[in-house]
Amino acid sequence: MPSPDPGALLRQHFFQPSDTPAAAAHARLVLQLLLAQDGSTTRLCETIAGGPVALHLLEQRVVDAVPAEVRAVLPGARFIERVTCLAAHGQVMMDNLSYIALDGLPADVRHDLEAGAIPIGHMLARLWVRRAFLPATPVLQERLWAAAGGLPDPPASRSYCIVTPDGPRMLITETFRRGMLDGRGNS
Repeated sequence: MPSPDPGALLRQHFFQPSDTPAAAAHARLVLQLLLAQDGSTTRLCETIAGGPVALHLLEQRVVDAVPAEVRAVLPGARFIERVTCLAAHGQVMMDNLSYIALDGLPADVRHDLEAGAIPIGHMLARLWVRRAFLPATPVLQERLWAAAGGLPDPPASRSYCIVTPDGPRMLITETFRRGMLDGRGNS
């Protein structure tokens, strides 16, 4: 269950200046794996946390005006813009900015998106999808960080497009947070 105040969660850069050389090397390896994986990041968070994670819906709205980077990838004229974070044990594991093309989106997926109750990763299990990774997208990263607490972390961020057999449907920018290392899944 999400906390009533997502601002009360601990949100940290992935790398910490106080890390020992061994901890920094471990963090680099974990981040390399996180950035390279192309499966459900939600399920990875749940595994690291040792159980369900809390979805915190920070902002969500239907928009017509989107950054050019979104229009270059997604079809249509209307989109859901959604800013969330996934957290466990009082720590943010990742921040997410998603743009979802409404044109051609299945009604049940749109309903669940608008309800804001479950992570996108759980909804994607209903669809055949693949991820197409995109170059760093500073405009989208800055939008995410402004909406999710203002903690920029470019090395721990990535963007990708979710593509279905009917074409591109979602553009997601995510920033991994220190909670991915401190998940306490084994405690």
